[in-house]
Amino acid sequence: MKLHILAIAAHPDDVELGCAGTLIRHARKGQATGILDLTEGELGTRGTPALRRAEAADAAAVMGAAVRENARMADGFFRNDEEHQRRLIRYIREYRPEIVLANALADRHPDHGRAGRLIADSCFLAGLRQVKTQDDDGQEQEAWRPKRVFHMIQDRVHTPDIIVDISEVFSTKMEAIRCYRSQFHDPGSAEPVTYISTPDFLRQIEYRDMLTGKQIGVDYAEGFVCENIPGVRDLDQLVYPALS
Repeated sequence: MKLHILAIAAHPDDVELGCAGTLIRHARKGQATGILDLTEGELGTRGTPALRRAEAADAAAVMGAAVRENARMADGFFRNDEEHQRRLIRYIREYRPEIVLANALADRHPDHGRAGRLIADSCFLAGLRQVKTQDDDGQEQEAWRPKRVFHMIQDRVHTPDIIVDISEVFSTKMEAIRCYRSQFHDPGSAEPVTYISTPDFLRQIEYRDMLTGKQIGVDYAEGFVCENIPGVRDLDQLVYPALS
């Protein structure tokens, strides 16, 4: 299956929190979108890997993702090295996305920044035909490099290079996030309180998307950082009714 967008992130729920609105918008345009979680979030304080897998599947259905896979790297201990790059390159070449959405390059959680760099480096290396990989049937894969890698804005504040209006799908984004019932605020839960399980955390996500939207004059938006700034043919490409 060829995907238009592949969102790759360290933990299940990273994609939902950082770029679900963008994925939903493209899925509703009829474009194939997918998600690759690098780990199962097995070091998470609340819930279990099995429960997180079920929650991730529910969230993928809400977002309209065509596929969701897990690379089963070690939560907290994966590295940006040849072994992990080659594992990730196989997925990139399998799904041949035009666009990859990735973790932030620097963030509160060290896994996020490390994953952001791993994803960016792997996307570049995937385009080198002398880097040899094989698919599940043992066939050599063709080189493929996504046209763009956009890094989501997560916990830390970064100035976005690109902002996507998600006003029409914001409620669906929040529905996808709330699929992770074990992770976020639940007054009936007896599990330990964590940074993301406080009552304020999801409100902060809403406020972040509201403030990002304010920058382009819409209700809600998601921002992305791009190491290679996109260009346009002319300024008219930047003018469209939603922002006029």
